[in-house]
Amino acid sequence: MVEVEWWVWVVFIAVILSLLCFDLLVLNRKAHVVSTREAGMWTAGWVTLGLSFAVLLWFWQGSEPSLAYITGYLVEYSLSVDNVFVFALIFTYFAVAPEYQHRVLFWGILGAMFFRGVFIFAGVALLQNFHWMFYVLGAFLVYTGIKLARNSGVEVEPGENPVLRLLRRLVPLTDEYHGQRFFVRHAGKLMATPMLAVLVVVETTDVVFAVDSVPAILGITTDPFIVFTSNVFAILGLRALYFLLAGMLRSLDYLSMGLGIILALVGLKMLSKDALHIWFDYELPTAISLAVIALVLIVSVAASLLLPPREQPEAEPSAAGTDGASS
Repeated sequence: MVEVEWWVWVVFIAVILSLLCFDLLVLNRKAHVVSTREAGMWTAGWVTLGLSFAVLLWFWQGSEPSLAYITGYLVEYSLSVDNVFVFALIFTYFAVAPEYQHRVLFWGILGAMFFRGVFIFAGVALLQNFHWMFYVLGAFLVYTGIKLARNSGVEVEPGENPVLRLLRRLVPLTDEYHGQRFFVRHAGKLMATPMLAVLVVVETTDVVFAVDSVPAILGITTDPFIVFTSNVFAILGLRALYFLLAGMLRSLDYLSMGLGIILALVGLKMLSKDALHIWFDYELPTAISLAVIALVLIVSVAASLLLPPREQPEAEPSAAGTDGASS
């Protein structure tokens, strides 16, 4: 367990918020379409920052916390690919102009960090006080992993989001977008724009994904500092990853199978942890977990590029489109 003083948490969160403010107020002050080249440069920058923190941990706390961080970061970042695909569907459903998508993702990711923090500390508290929760979360990850591995696509119905339906009943919405603004005054009355509806769907969708990703990292380590920092650095790179991968996700057909295998393996690790310790006095090293996860990701990406695509189930006609955009 990494022992950190309270001020370390404060400094870390302050640095992250400063980076986000610099991103929003300086680098992306004006709305623009993010090119693939720009997204690639930002992706490389965020990944470099995340890995640099692992190096800092290595010299500060030792090799084991650093390896646990890298493993958690890799799991969270790889699971973010599903988020990217769903974000693309949401933006298409609500007909969000490409130049405004960055602003939605910025605020969505800011909220995601808050909710992930809540989930992480709640999860750590549960595991520390109720050991049997390891078995519950382990079984859940195995089930989710099998389900994801068998399904070659991600299903999402933005219009069926219950929080969005509640928003429509409680908050008056304009019929059209007003640039990247979330609220406007119309006839002297403050009204929300469809951009706020998009943000609500993005935020609540990420909460659903956190139900999978947070237990997956807790299966690697229950150290709150390691789990939180690995989540934050992975989430920071999610926007750039979206703009880099949104157009090529269809070609990564076997990646969902690889992600499902990773979730199932982490779940099996949680289920077998006590048995290995009691029967063999052995605990699976973090380095082995990291190597297996990296290998599964490499193989699944290679299979996507080299093998013919898996058969896709026929999609049912959707009511999404103009309806959602004018909500």
